[in-house]
Amino acid sequence: MRALRILLIVAVILGGLFVIADRVAVGFAEDEVADRLRTSEGLATTPDVSIKGFPFLTQVAGGELDDVEVGIKDYEAATGVSGQNIRIDDLNAQMRDVAFSGDYSSATAATATGSATITYAELLKAAQSAGSEPTQVIPGVTATVVGLSDGGNGKIKVEVEATVAGTKLPQPVSVLSTVTVEGDTVKVKADSLPNLGIDLADNRMRAVTDFEQKIDGLPGGIKLDSVEAAKTGVDITVKGSNVSLAG
Repeated sequence: MRALRILLIVAVILGGLFVIADRVAVGFAEDEVADRLRTSEGLATTPDVSIKGFPFLTQVAGGELDDVEVGIKDYEAATGVSGQNIRIDDLNAQMRDVAFSGDYSSATAATATGSATITYAELLKAAQSAGSEPTQVIPGVTATVVGLSDGGNGKIKVEVEATVAGTKLPQPVSVLSTVTVEGDTVKVKADSLPNLGIDLADNRMRAVTDFEQKIDGLPGGIKLDSVEAAKTGVDITVKGSNVSLAG
């Protein structure tokens, strides 16, 4: 009985040491991957990297991690226009089946899914990309988008400020718009045209109300999947395959 008790105590101690070693190793790996990702993507801050699954050391022995979660607070995505980026908030991605090199200099996920938010303030820049000057809809009528907000039921409320015959309307007029994703581009299209009190050609007014924003160069090569209007901005989902975390 005494020998069995000693054996059990030794087993518990060894098990505890293994758990400690496993957690130390996973912490080191998370820090390494985070640093590599920050460097490869040119991030302003170090992302959060969490390696899931236990034990970690057996995953290392197999050369592949089952599940890695990455969180980037603010990400400046390219828009296809030189010198212009769009800020994406709270980009969180779940990477599956991540193959990596021994020194973590390279790591590639077989698949990835995630979510993020683009604030209405950021998206408004796309609506105003032509500059601060209002657009002439027809002679004597100018208009510009001055605000975006949640319109409820998955719609975006687009506020348009207009001047008719030299007189600015007392307050912006608004329309509800639908937001969609096509390839690497977020598109906003008015469900109907704003009422300015005069007849306007559809295509002339849509030159103001309808706009799009290309989002290119997301981390690791992930791509836009879907988009939905929400309280503070548009929520996007992303996905990808053979996504690079480092290297």
